[in-house]
Amino acid sequence: MSDISSKAIELLKKASHSRGFLASTNNISNYQRIWARDGVVCGLASALSGDKDLIETFKKTLETLSDYQHDLGHIPSNVYFIEGKTEVSFGGLAGRVDTISWYIIGVCNYVFFTKDTSFLHRHKENIEKGFRLLNAWEFNNNDLLYVPRSGNWADEYITEGYILYDQLLRLWALKCYLHFYPNDQYHQKKKLIEQKILENYKSGKTVKPYHPKAYKELNDSEYWLASINPSGYQKMFDAFANSLALILNLGSVSFQKKIFDFSEKLRKSLPLKLLPAFWEVIKPEHAEWQLLENNCKYEFRNYPYEFHNGGTWQMINGFYGISILDKNPSISKEVLLQITKLNRVKENSFYENFHTKTCEPIGIPNCSWSAAAEVMLRSCLNGKKLLI
Repeated sequence: MSDISSKAIELLKKASHSRGFLASTNNISNYQRIWARDGVVCGLASALSGDKDLIETFKKTLETLSDYQHDLGHIPSNVYFIEGKTEVSFGGLAGRVDTISWYIIGVCNYVFFTKDTSFLHRHKENIEKGFRLLNAWEFNNNDLLYVPRSGNWADEYITEGYILYDQLLRLWALKCYLHFYPNDQYHQKKKLIEQKILENYKSGKTVKPYHPKAYKELNDSEYWLASINPSGYQKMFDAFANSLALILNLGSVSFQKKIFDFSEKLRKSLPLKLLPAFWEVIKPEHAEWQLLENNCKYEFRNYPYEFHNGGTWQMINGFYGISILDKNPSISKEVLLQITKLNRVKENSFYENFHTKTCEPIGIPNCSWSAAAEVMLRSCLNGKKLLI
């Protein structure tokens, strides 16, 4: 496991723009933009790789996001530079909530790896402005973010409300910031968010659940549930969220083992031998189908086993491989092998994701965060660690 993938590094370098990482080197749709979450994921891979040129592009990505932060604290979903003009987007059909946390995680990890504390000091106000807006987005001052449908990376999926993924990113961002700036106020907020997660996203004996009626009706689960909203729980398996929860070491040892066992049983049952983004798949005969089918701005892409609807993403599996590294490194190596296989399809095309049933590539080729997944996981298997 000693060599970083030269093909993945090569793609990240090709995706390096003067203002940061592009989502793809292909001029398709809106992928030739500096995206917050894509850029930070590529940046984390760059920092882990130790490549100085890529780390410089990571820095430029963060500076671009800082430069175009909204006065209220929003971090752009993406920034587009073309022919002397700049277009800034904070979301499509709904604003993006997860970009703030990714930005903070990115700044703190950049500083962690480079030791450039002056960079953190220069962006301290940007970070704190972002944290203030996240507080406002609780709406009820009860410690959990309320996320609109389409408000995060799964922008054409059906999750909405108190989505676990977004709570975990915020928790990770707070932990990163507290590493550099210990602060009682932020520390207390971190504790409250962690407590709410532990008490509400699986069945148990919570005294004051967030949604008492829905919580009372919960059955035992083998993983953290995807979301809570005023109508109850969305109980699908969210591979990204559960990977983040394992990375953050949340829950008892026995419950973490349940997640690992469930994930491995699912992964090994599928032909690609990787986790799907969400499971189970929503099909036309299901009650949620119409909600899914209508949640797209241009064209519908969430057919069964595709994109968010049970599709397989190398990026998500990169985080999964990292999340189980301390528990079973041999399986992390298996996951890396499968990610690498998918990235090599059609002469190293690094497709965005794959159809989980037919194993055919989907989405755009030369996707930078597909390359980043390979670099991240390989680097962590070689002993490198992110700031968590």
